[in-house]
Amino acid sequence: MAQTKRTIKKYPNRRLYDTEISSYITLEEVRQLVLDGEEFEVRDAKSGKDLTRSVLLQIIAEHEEHDGQPMLSTQLLTRIIGFYGDDLQGFMGPYLERSLQLFIDQQQAFRAELGAALKEGPGTTLHELVERNLEWCRSMQAQLRTSATANGAKTGTDRSR
Repeated sequence: MAQTKRTIKKYPNRRLYDTEISSYITLEEVRQLVLDGEEFEVRDAKSGKDLTRSVLLQIIAEHEEHDGQPMLSTQLLTRIIGFYGDDLQGFMGPYLERSLQLFIDQQQAFRAELGAALKEGPGTTLHELVERNLEWCRSMQAQLRTSATANGAKTGTDRSR
């Protein structure tokens, strides 16, 4: 049986209504849906317009403001804004998604290997793990540089900063 996306309606008073549980929910509860891997969409209750990205950006903005050290520095945000309207704008989204997925995959592998290393003993196994992760980081940076350089050559631009 195919699972349908959960629908959340956003009303003009900015309240969010989860149609699956027939109840109003908070942004924090929407964040929990994300963390739980729940597929959902947020729709304007009146027009039906998709507001999912807008609500997700709102969650990010609130966490950036209130959760201690932000993940998105002013410099990073400034650089991202600089790509709007640029020839590479269409490239940036997939590039950031791929980079984040590589980071997540490496983080999961690191945690799994660290768990195994702690079971075996911290000595040389942990050292080997650190060396492999450093080599992986170097390799990823080289691939990203190569990809960015190749794409810059295709568009005839150079966005190195």
